[in-house]
Amino acid sequence: MVLNILLFAVGFVLLIKGGDWFVDGAAGIARRFHLPELLIGATVVSIGTTLPEVMVSAGAAIGGSGGIAYGNALGSIVCNTALISALTVAIRPSSVERKTLVTPVIFFFLAAGFYCTMAYTAKRFDRWVGLTLLAVFVVYMLIITRQALRTKAPQPNTDDEPESDDPLWKEIVSLVLGAVLIAVGARLLVDNGTAIATYFGVPDAVIGLTFVALGTSLPELVTAITALAKGHGALSLGNIIGANLFNIVLVSGTAISISPFTLSQAQGKTLFGYNASLIMDIPVMLGVMVLLTVPALIRGKLSRWQGVIMLGLYAAFCVVQFCF
Repeated sequence: MVLNILLFAVGFVLLIKGGDWFVDGAAGIARRFHLPELLIGATVVSIGTTLPEVMVSAGAAIGGSGGIAYGNALGSIVCNTALISALTVAIRPSSVERKTLVTPVIFFFLAAGFYCTMAYTAKRFDRWVGLTLLAVFVVYMLIITRQALRTKAPQPNTDDEPESDDPLWKEIVSLVLGAVLIAVGARLLVDNGTAIATYFGVPDAVIGLTFVALGTSLPELVTAITALAKGHGALSLGNIIGANLFNIVLVSGTAISISPFTLSQAQGKTLFGYNASLIMDIPVMLGVMVLLTVPALIRGKLSRWQGVIMLGLYAAFCVVQFCF
């Protein structure tokens, strides 16, 4: 068990460093070829920070651990929104650019609506559901890329933020090595997370909704802290919303396409005699996203009260996971 905990921690470290190198390499290549900043944030950064969830869920699906694949996607969205984004909002509220948020927010709630409909009605996720989610991912990427390329966004001030002198080969190595570290870290996380859950008698989905979700969300946390330190809270918000969308359409879509499962296989825990996923996990996921995005779209800014409320909800969410 000590070895499992140690390897679990090593997996965390590899995920952090791998995600960091991957994003640095991808963003450096994008800047080198003069791609718009919006395109970098909405595609490269969001996909890069979501790669740990993709690797964890795909690995879990291949291994037949549907609970982690299902729980990690939901848990990562809750963690991204109610912990990571909430911290940045509570510490330093900022204004947001509503036009840049409309498309990812609409796609998120459309995908979430489809996902939840399957959970509440069919109570199973067949392969066609996963392929549909992946198709939504492709459509979103085409639309957001077209919008980004047509947007005449101002270029960053090179006096304030000098371009990197790193050669192209170094950025490519950073990209590839980061992806490798993410893959290895994800494997360690799944294997040892499952072993720890079994040892303590904790359901797989609970581990996916808390510890594994937090670990695979660490790239988003690093991005959020960096953006906050530089006074770019809105950039962090856009990355969080994009990553949450990818958790549904890319992470869940990949896992379901590899290994379809029923809701009972994915979530064995119950609350008050009902499936815990249906009465708590999904409602909390939707609730915190509504709390984060709707006021931002209406008022064009974030308020400290949003962050405080979401942090309280996340604390309560974690308590319920372990105490009931």
